[in-house]
Amino acid sequence: MGASLSALGTNGTNIGPGLGDIPESCVACVFLYLTPPEICNLARLNRAFRGAASADSVWEAKLPPNYQHLLDLMPPERILQEVWLDRVTGKVCMSISAKATAITGIDDRRYWNWIPTKESRFQTVAYLQQIWWFEVDGDVKFPFPADVYTVCFRLHLGKFSRRLGRRVCNYEHTHGWDIKPVKFELSTSDGQEASGEHCLDETECVDAYGNHKRGCWVNYKVGEFVVSGIEPTTEVRFSMKQIDCTHSKGGLCVDSVFIIPSNLKER
Repeated sequence: MGASLSALGTNGTNIGPGLGDIPESCVACVFLYLTPPEICNLARLNRAFRGAASADSVWEAKLPPNYQHLLDLMPPERILQEVWLDRVTGKVCMSISAKATAITGIDDRRYWNWIPTKESRFQTVAYLQQIWWFEVDGDVKFPFPADVYTVCFRLHLGKFSRRLGRRVCNYEHTHGWDIKPVKFELSTSDGQEASGEHCLDETECVDAYGNHKRGCWVNYKVGEFVVSGIEPTTEVRFSMKQIDCTHSKGGLCVDSVFIIPSNLKER
């Protein structure tokens, strides 16, 4: 009945089959080649498309091959680490809180403080007031699916807060980051290594729009590593340090470490 009505024009003439006449199984086969956002948009067209978009076979194809193993590893609450799938590609992404890393002097309030903020997915960031030996180390062991991954530290120069509904930054303690660069390093359990250096504070603009590194969150790339999928899990160790004790440095917020597929970072 529905198929017959969909084939009639406004004046009762036969105009042939429409989208509503396509079998759900055929629509589901097409959905296998689309991204999750595209599938959700098409699901609003009619009942057949909505039914195809609800098929488990469609969404299982968008998940990582080891998704069941990933679910088994996830406890109900992840306070210091979060894992999610990219909404377009379904690839695995990870974020690790600063609280899950080893920070030199973190227990001494003369050097570091924990600041609550909604600007972090973990609701807390580490704020450095002043120190001579700056070092942050961390590691994670996880069954990353086969891919190329990028490791980044998320940092912010200056102490930020909200006053009268507006975001303000204080650079009272910000110093020492323009003298020498910070060294970033990573290594993996299968012997891969990468390193780089970044100057965290620069007087020159960092892009054509006149934005400076102060007062905004910046992702500093540590390096890349490749997961072949041969080993069940991959251990990644990462660090950043500036241990030249000839000068102090301070006024830096450390939020988290991101591990994401490299092609997502480029996008």
